[in-house]
Amino acid sequence: MDHDERVVPMRLQRYLARAGVASRRGSENLMTAGRVRVNGRVTTELGSKVDPLVDEVMVDGVLVQMANRPVYLVLNKPAGYLTTMKDPRGRPCVAQLVPRRRYPGLFPVGRLDRDTTGVLLFTTNGKAAQELLHPSKHVAKHYVALVDGTPSARDLERLARGIMLDDGPAQPAQAQVLGPSDALFCAVAPEGALDNTSVVGITLREGRKHQVKRMLAAVGHKVLRLHRDAFGPVTVGSCEEGSWRLLSEAETSELERIVGIESS
Repeated sequence: MDHDERVVPMRLQRYLARAGVASRRGSENLMTAGRVRVNGRVTTELGSKVDPLVDEVMVDGVLVQMANRPVYLVLNKPAGYLTTMKDPRGRPCVAQLVPRRRYPGLFPVGRLDRDTTGVLLFTTNGKAAQELLHPSKHVAKHYVALVDGTPSARDLERLARGIMLDDGPAQPAQAQVLGPSDALFCAVAPEGALDNTSVVGITLREGRKHQVKRMLAAVGHKVLRLHRDAFGPVTVGSCEEGSWRLLSEAETSELERIVGIESS
């Protein structure tokens, strides 16, 4: 902590952001939701200030300190869960599967569709999350899809060149048809591919809504099941479906290197 920040009160949302709880905006959302207490009192006023040396700040009952390092973890997301931390309709959401109370301010990096499984990153580092999702960083995300039919060499070439979607041209995506001997095949076809279906592996470096499904549909192959097995250097590892794990130091360092953030 810098000397001037130890003796000069700062806005509460800035304190939360600097402590790695969430981005500045995410910290404001935590405050307005009544989840932040200062010296035991719920504090929702965005102009509130705290003295890091004197005041006790808690989020969801967990003490927050400036020395805390940002948290990174990966969830092996099951199908049927919304990628949101709260659903007003009470539907299952990924917040139920990760340790929110242990790591206040935890939020998902990007989204997976409700029926999509696999790698879903979470962090308390708002800056890292924004950078990881920024198109300029070209962070590779690998998916495995069970699709109708079998993509031809021409279909794969179209994906590799980049195709036009209704919201503009998609960046080139490397794709290949996977065989039953491939380790990733069972992620979407554990009992083998059904008649007139195949399994495709595809790598994207951007992240538009429903992009894998839209790109494969554009070349004539509807996605029946979808699984993300890698986000940059991160895989689910030994996590069973519905479980999470903290990233290793090596994974964290590599993610922060990709986005140009120095590790704490």
